[in-house]
Amino acid sequence: MYSAPSLLRLPAEDLDRIVDAVGARWERLRGQRLLLTGGTGFIGKWLLASFLHANQRLGLSARVVVLSRRPESFLREFPGLHGANEIEWLAGDVRELSPAAAGDCAFAIHAATDVVATSPPQEILDTCTAGTRCVLDAMASGGTAPRRVLSLSSGAVYGRTPPELGAIPEDWSGAPDPLAPTSAYGEGKRVSELLCTMAAAARPGLEVAIARCFAFVGPHLPLDKHFAIGNFIGAALCGEDIRIQGDGTPLRSYLYAADLAHWLWVMLFDAPSGRAYNVGGAEALSIGDLAHRVNRVLGGTGEVRIAQTPPLGAAPQAYVPSVDRIAAELGLSPTVGLDDAILRTARWAGTSSRN
Repeated sequence: MYSAPSLLRLPAEDLDRIVDAVGARWERLRGQRLLLTGGTGFIGKWLLASFLHANQRLGLSARVVVLSRRPESFLREFPGLHGANEIEWLAGDVRELSPAAAGDCAFAIHAATDVVATSPPQEILDTCTAGTRCVLDAMASGGTAPRRVLSLSSGAVYGRTPPELGAIPEDWSGAPDPLAPTSAYGEGKRVSELLCTMAAAARPGLEVAIARCFAFVGPHLPLDKHFAIGNFIGAALCGEDIRIQGDGTPLRSYLYAADLAHWLWVMLFDAPSGRAYNVGGAEALSIGDLAHRVNRVLGGTGEVRIAQTPPLGAAPQAYVPSVDRIAAELGLSPTVGLDDAILRTARWAGTSSRN
């Protein structure tokens, strides 16, 4: 019998916590099939691993259809998954997903998108919108049985917020600049949300909830890509200087990946259709303070070097969610503090590099 924790190299303690926290809701997956797009990305790994863990531990006899552009490379990285008979691999682009692909899936989590900063804006926009449409069409084509979809959106839908706003509530009506090509991701997610609500309103039995995802930290987060906290952890572990190209004043918050997976599973099962929830951390701190925090927590020996000086009197830009709605309506709140999340991520990175 394969072991889900070892196959995806995630801490068994975290996976047990996710399974326990979701609790009796897992029963809704018993004997069911789930469609998971983007199942091999950072968030997808956590969702897939926690599904496998729950399926094995609780004997759910559930199956998951995992859509990935390159499942063969993922299986080379995690060869033990060849023995996971509850996974049905589907190779392809989400924009080419056929209605037949979902089959009799009662649930879907749409986590596939293109967030690579170097991708052309047209590609990012098309992946967001056409991909969402294909997932909705596939989930709406299975007869009269009720189906639930959780679509992963982003805090980018809010655009650049005024400094006095603070934490961003879900009813904030701001938007990305439609004249800026860099807004392709945020605009794509805004249109995707509209497609979701339109589909749910037009198609009886189709329920669609929306998770607006912000910033996260945890095992499998790249330490050498465009994620600030990942870069900081990577530098601290190597004893290198932490370098910030800007002025270090933008505000961010971070949610640990195990809490993220817990929240998303609860949303899949319980979130009202047509309602959006922010998913992110509650503790706001500046990028500069985050760099010093990582160095302190991990005992980094390098310096924090900030390239620019903040303009005199300028208020910092914030990308911090209000998580009051998800706490009040779904009873969800962070359980892992930032220091612990940094330590867990660093510990996993050290262990993973030796495997």
